[in-house]
Amino acid sequence: MALPNASLWKKAMDDEIKSIHDNNTWILVDLPPNTKPIGCKWVLRKKLNTYGSIDKYKARLAAKGFSQKKGLDYFETFSPVTRFASIRIMFAIASIYNLEVHQMDVKTTFLNGELDEEIYIH
Repeated sequence: MALPNASLWKKAMDDEIKSIHDNNTWILVDLPPNTKPIGCKWVLRKKLNTYGSIDKYKARLAAKGFSQKKGLDYFETFSPVTRFASIRIMFAIASIYNLEVHQMDVKTTFLNGELDEEIYIH
């Protein structure tokens, strides 16, 4: 935070915390005894515009899920990704039927699934 653009990174972090708060993603509580929290860290990234200059500073608070043990800390994993071939097929269909394809930028996304477990992060 000693860099000249520290205020821009701070604003990006504040925006992420506000988004987490606004979406009721988690609540701040005291750690119960005999509970091991998952660590987290900030992932900072500069987003560039089409001309290659900085468009915005983006910050994400990421849980260090690699510290969890399958069958103990979690039981299932999901990876919502799209194959590049699926995107190409979508564009091909849109081209064949003369459809318009719109792109949008989602500032914050959250999975719709509900957790059955209580997860604590540090």
